[in-house]
Amino acid sequence: MDHRILITGSEGLVGGALRGSLKARGNEIVGLDLRGAGSEHGDVRDPGRVRGAMAGCRGVVHLAAVSRVAWAERAPDDCRSTNIGGLCRVLEAVFEQPARPWVLFASSREVYGQPRRLPTTEDAPFSPVNIYGRSKVEGERLVEAARVGGRRTATVRLSNVYGSALDHADRVVPAFARAAVEGNAIRIDGAECTFDFTHVDDTVRGMVAAIDRLESGETLPPIHLLTGTPTTLRELAAMAMTLTGKSVRVVEAPPRPFDVSRFHGDPSRARELLGWEPRVGLRNGFAQLVRDLRARPDAIECGSAAQ
Repeated sequence: MDHRILITGSEGLVGGALRGSLKARGNEIVGLDLRGAGSEHGDVRDPGRVRGAMAGCRGVVHLAAVSRVAWAERAPDDCRSTNIGGLCRVLEAVFEQPARPWVLFASSREVYGQPRRLPTTEDAPFSPVNIYGRSKVEGERLVEAARVGGRRTATVRLSNVYGSALDHADRVVPAFARAAVEGNAIRIDGAECTFDFTHVDDTVRGMVAAIDRLESGETLPPIHLLTGTPTTLRELAAMAMTLTGKSVRVVEAPPRPFDVSRFHGDPSRARELLGWEPRVGLRNGFAQLVRDLRARPDAIECGSAAQ
């Protein structure tokens, strides 16, 4: 029991990689995901399932969410009930546990909306421009209230995590990589849109470092887990063609109205508090993804309920 950690959204890109890392450190992992098998199948909005999964756990990593901006725009009620209501169920279960488990919450760079200053620090004001971002702002507020209520908490803000051939096909990095591998056109919604792409291995290392601080009794301020390096979507498409050795048609479209147009963050707080720095550059991470896609062209998507 002393080594049990709950991961909600355990079947997603980050959840699956984090499970492997924590298990390698001797932890027993309890998963909860809509795509989970057997006892790990469940909806984070179901208080009974969350309570049962939390029993005996010394901490919880909360990743479960409607995790795509476009999905949230199409199904706003589902986004709110999952991203806010589901987190409420998790925090209620945390407060019911006599062992006072810690909470690590996965938030997003979407909380800033279109930042006034780049690179953006964790102290920048919240100004979300879409439903998903607003749900994460509310999530951070709920986690802060839990901290004030006496629980050890930490929030990590993630940015365009990539790195698996099993990722959602509509995420921009795997979408560009797969299109180039298969010789299909690459569609760019906003060629000059700029983002901070972070490899899943770096994301997981940062989360494990945050867990170590929580387990030592600390409570942390919000922390970026990102590279600090901006890349335009046009540059990403060119990289896809270079690394696959294919010249494919590029279809440029205007940016989507609910998307942030430019973001890169300052990772210095993670370095100072966690001793963390990104190790996987975008070119190397993208090249590995291309190799993985070529090795398994039939790859299916990660579960839909994870960040």
